[in-house]
Amino acid sequence: MFDIERWQEIFDTIRKNKLRTFLTGLSVASGIFILVILLGFGQGMQNGIAREFEEDASNRIVVWTQVTTKEYKGLNPGRTIQMRNDNFDYIQTRFSDQLEARSAMFVVRNALVNYKKESVGYNVQGVHDGYQLVENQYMSQGRYINYKDQKNVSKVAVISNTIKKEIFKHDEDPLGEYLDISGIKFKVVGVYGDMGGEREEERIFIPMSTAQRVFNGADRVNNLYYTLKPVENFDQAVAESKEFSNQTKRYLQEAHTVAPDDTSAINVFNTLEEVKRFFNLITGIKLFFWFVGICTIIAGVVGVSNIMLIVVKERTREIGVRKALGAKPWSIVGMILHEAIFVTAISGFAGLIFSMALLEIFGPYIEVDYILNPSVNFNVAVSTVFVLIFAGAVAGFFPAWRAANIHVIDALRDE
Repeated sequence: MFDIERWQEIFDTIRKNKLRTFLTGLSVASGIFILVILLGFGQGMQNGIAREFEEDASNRIVVWTQVTTKEYKGLNPGRTIQMRNDNFDYIQTRFSDQLEARSAMFVVRNALVNYKKESVGYNVQGVHDGYQLVENQYMSQGRYINYKDQKNVSKVAVISNTIKKEIFKHDEDPLGEYLDISGIKFKVVGVYGDMGGEREEERIFIPMSTAQRVFNGADRVNNLYYTLKPVENFDQAVAESKEFSNQTKRYLQEAHTVAPDDTSAINVFNTLEEVKRFFNLITGIKLFFWFVGICTIIAGVVGVSNIMLIVVKERTREIGVRKALGAKPWSIVGMILHEAIFVTAISGFAGLIFSMALLEIFGPYIEVDYILNPSVNFNVAVSTVFVLIFAGAVAGFFPAWRAANIHVIDALRDE
């Protein structure tokens, strides 16, 4: 039942001790503010990491080779390992039931690209049709390289949105036009965009078979790219991709006579393993943020408890008079608790509103390395405030209980 006299007493006490009440509320509000901001930036880090990995397929696996660093089976270290078409064919046959997309790559070295009077230097790479999915590319015009291009060794090319802007006029349609790549004419059949942005659009793609045959690649392969079929949960996906990576590496080590413990010759990058590593790191950072925020809140709650002890000490004679006039112990407890809960609740919600407002206003504009749009779950934040209010009630209970158990004679003698 609403007791207006009780609230009048609370406001009178606050008015008499404005600075003390303000500092107590500030410590509580700052605890909630710090916790919400820290949680927001923890979520922002998760958003930023997720965006970094969205630039390519999230389950991408890349294989490349370097030189051996160890002697093995009579072969000296320092050998350059060169993958071949047979390696690519074997892997896609052996793991056909697991693979979603696959592509080998042959990099055309020192390619010079000419269009009319324009002469530019872009990376020219031979790939299979599955490379579009691996790189998370989308088509703006035309089509991507397909199986027919690969089979017929077609002289076709796919350029990027960036390249289109740089070498074609504003109103010129690039489809059907011909690019001169190191003296060979290639017909433009498509324009792609990359989720990674313009930095990923400095490349021209041609069929793998054409790149090898026209530019003296024989059956050499520079890189292998794969994505695995989706599975039910993230942990299973990580386990399967890790097993695929390990088996692929073992096969290539055996095929090229590389020592099993040579960590340089055969290299496999597994995006899912990196994602899991980063997410585990973020989870640890979030737990640390929770720890710091909760410690700050505890400091505020301790402040509330100390203030309530001071209040009880200052109002000892008043409490004695109340008890002498017949006040029940629980009414004394309620009087102290009301003030503790009121100060804690107002301060907690003030800190919550201020921190949420900052994240809502400025969060969408924060976009730095690995931090994107810091935000916090509203339900989690509100639940934290209610936990804080409960903690404030507990903090105020002990001073209140002490006040309720003061003997009337002792209370009246207090100076």
